[in-house]
Amino acid sequence: MRHLRSFAVVIALSSGSAHAAAAQIPVAEYAARRDSLAARVGEGVVVGFGGRTPITDFAPFYQLPAFHYLTDFDEPDAALVMVVRGGRGATTLFLTPVGARKAFYYGRRPDSAAVVRDLGMAARSFASLGSVVDSLAAAGMPVYRLADFSDADFAVEDSLTRGGQFMRALAARHPGLVVRDAHDIVDALRARKSAPEVALLRRAAEISSEGHRAAMLTPQPSKEYELQASLEYTFMRLGGARPSYGSIVGGGAHGTQLHYMRDRGDLKPGDVVVMDAATEYEGYAADVTRSIPVSGSYTPAQRAIYQLVLDAQKAAERNSKPGMRAAAASDSAFDIRARGLASLGLTEGTEATFDPPWPADCVKSPRACQQGMFWMIHGISHGLGLAVHDPAQFYYGDRTFREGDAFTIEPGIYLSSAMLSALPDTPKNRAFIAKVRAVLPKYENTGVRIEDDYVITARGLERISDAPREIADVEALMRKRPAKTVQ
Repeated sequence: MRHLRSFAVVIALSSGSAHAAAAQIPVAEYAARRDSLAARVGEGVVVGFGGRTPITDFAPFYQLPAFHYLTDFDEPDAALVMVVRGGRGATTLFLTPVGARKAFYYGRRPDSAAVVRDLGMAARSFASLGSVVDSLAAAGMPVYRLADFSDADFAVEDSLTRGGQFMRALAARHPGLVVRDAHDIVDALRARKSAPEVALLRRAAEISSEGHRAAMLTPQPSKEYELQASLEYTFMRLGGARPSYGSIVGGGAHGTQLHYMRDRGDLKPGDVVVMDAATEYEGYAADVTRSIPVSGSYTPAQRAIYQLVLDAQKAAERNSKPGMRAAAASDSAFDIRARGLASLGLTEGTEATFDPPWPADCVKSPRACQQGMFWMIHGISHGLGLAVHDPAQFYYGDRTFREGDAFTIEPGIYLSSAMLSALPDTPKNRAFIAKVRAVLPKYENTGVRIEDDYVITARGLERISDAPREIADVEALMRKRPAKTVQ
């Protein structure tokens, strides 16, 4: 394994400070974020809730991304109120103190004086939150709600949060109250990463890449969790706080399930194992995937699929430069895989279509109904940041890449006879199945996804994750695996 570049880490003791360990984003940047939010709100009241004390087990607390983005306050059971007049805001944090006995177990929480001193915001007791917001609502000011879901992917299901209940009760007490979603504004702000944010994302990607190298050097595994252990041990050893998401380590058929997270299955020589795993560092999430042969060498059929995916990723890279449309990256990655799948006999042709087993608008989005998409399934990119699926600038406006974007490129191909059973019984699908059924066994239970992390800086596109991805490089590193000891 190559040596990592040195990286200074400052460790702060739990002493009632309003700062978490190793604050590498300056307090002034958080203040500027709040100023930008206020300028966009103009007139109104922003009400946001942080995360709660964990109640499912004795797990550590992690702050909700949007709340952290605006406050740098990483303690549970807090809320913020920003009163905005004339585009200028005044923010108050509402704090929940911890009891004296519990403090011996979990540490003291910052008090009002610490928040004023360290974070530059006013602070009050959480018990006063309701009366404060009631008075502002009674004055007729519109309320901008910052909902307390952990990730926007799950916002629809997140209906019983403290913030959700608070806002419903507030609206019931004040008929006619105008309530707007603040996430549209905050997400647009989060989409452009600052230089300090990019530095943290780089470190997360570096650590994650080392985890994948460690997995490739693991003595030939017989269980998925052996690779999971190598990945996550390396993340923690190098300073990662936790996996950015549930580690996905799926061999054989499990590698064709996009978000397989059990990681308990057998690994057999001849299988390809998809390892989609990365770390979070100081709140910032990486997202890296490699697909490696359990035996250390890809079969010819696996090589063909792997090279298609790698070529697609490189095509997307060429089309992910500043000023280019994100659709060009996605289209180029799709076209390469579609042509390759057709040449291997896994579709009836690059333009051949099927009837999907899920809702799809084949008129507005013709690619969604092309047979190649059945073996690809997912998109190739998403933003990165405080959440593993973070906002990015190419989500908005003209959908072009810009300096400050941070994102993944992650094409995949997934091949399994079992997938065909999901297809509705239509003439078009019967013809598709008849075409591929004889060829598919050659590629049975082969899943390949290659995912890397990227930022766009003044220098252009930069790939910040660098685990081996060329076939020759993966196999060369795996040949260095030590022999497995008998226990």
